[in-house]
Amino acid sequence: MSLPAAVIAMTPTIRLKAGAHRRLLQGHPWVYSNEIEMDAEARSLPPGIVVRLASSDGEILGTAVFNRFPLIAARLLSRDPKAEIDVDFLAERLSRALAIRETLFPGPYYRLVHAEADGLPGLIADRFGDTLVLQANSAGMDRLLPQLLEAFDRVIAPETVVLRNDSPARQMEGLESRSDVVKGALTATTIVEENGARYLADLRVGQKTGWFFDQRDNRAWIAQFAKDARVLDGYCYSGGFTIQAALAGATEVVALDRSQPALELAEAAAELNDVSGRCRFVKAEVFPDLQRRAKAGEGFEVVIMDPPAFVKSRRDLKQGAKGYRKLTRLACQLVAPEGVLFVASCSHHVDSALFAEQVKRGLVDAGRRGRVLRSAGAAADHPLHPALPESAYLKAMVLALD
Repeated sequence: MSLPAAVIAMTPTIRLKAGAHRRLLQGHPWVYSNEIEMDAEARSLPPGIVVRLASSDGEILGTAVFNRFPLIAARLLSRDPKAEIDVDFLAERLSRALAIRETLFPGPYYRLVHAEADGLPGLIADRFGDTLVLQANSAGMDRLLPQLLEAFDRVIAPETVVLRNDSPARQMEGLESRSDVVKGALTATTIVEENGARYLADLRVGQKTGWFFDQRDNRAWIAQFAKDARVLDGYCYSGGFTIQAALAGATEVVALDRSQPALELAEAAAELNDVSGRCRFVKAEVFPDLQRRAKAGEGFEVVIMDPPAFVKSRRDLKQGAKGYRKLTRLACQLVAPEGVLFVASCSHHVDSALFAEQVKRGLVDAGRRGRVLRSAGAAADHPLHPALPESAYLKAMVLALD
């Protein structure tokens, strides 16, 4: 249904500088602050407001949310200049995202909304059965939260909704950090079902939303090598790779992490899956622990390294990238002959080519030879926007070593 002319006229219009519209026409969903005519009207608009985007000659290009403070000042919601961003609009986006996940996954445990790729820029929604965890990482999604909550109720009717609005991305948008349970009640831990295993997640204070669905496929893939193997899982967090390896028949899984709360969740998951007897959880800093084990002559048929981001900003890129080289070198020293190494990076600023180069150098530093069996990214519930290939943050490699 077309909007009345009066409603369209009420929506502010942001004008782009000459030539700045070309990337939008080529499918890109962002407009940067230096591409916008920041006149008095634009500077007066509250963060996150819905606007119409116009080229320098006045042609309306689409509907977006606008925040003049960060570098990414406008995020496209629709190429329809007459789109009304209301509950119906949001519910339609959510329904499409839900249909894809229900086709791909047997149960309601997945990332339901992955920001720009699902047409809701800056919004993350992870589903844990009847519980939904949301992160509004842009001012636009933060401003639309009342309508979003109504749309989620319409589409999936969650019993519990948790706002984990505590990500660093919110700071760049000028948003406060906060976490709230806005619907229902949250227990201390929440069940997660994945690849035939059951886990426990703390959705209140756990990293990100409390669980990393993005490694789902990689956890299943590397577990194929775990049967009758001794496995080392560095940065095990709450046991994602550990439990999969144990269920696949590992003789022993040694799981390392510096976080005691994470290790306690992993231990509870081992009990839940009846694999406690084959899992050993160790509180340790991973780099020194790897060095100690190598000096002691330990060896594992499967070594898994899934660290937190080593590169959190571009200024850390050179030094942080070297961390993956060192990690690979140390991990290779613990891989038994003809064993397998899994190594991953979730650093957004480290692209696939740079990551692969650091892994190669670490392999050489360790004096090991091998072959790459698999290079992969995030699971399918973390889709990519076609015009934002740089948002492919997760890189993972599996190498068979000689």
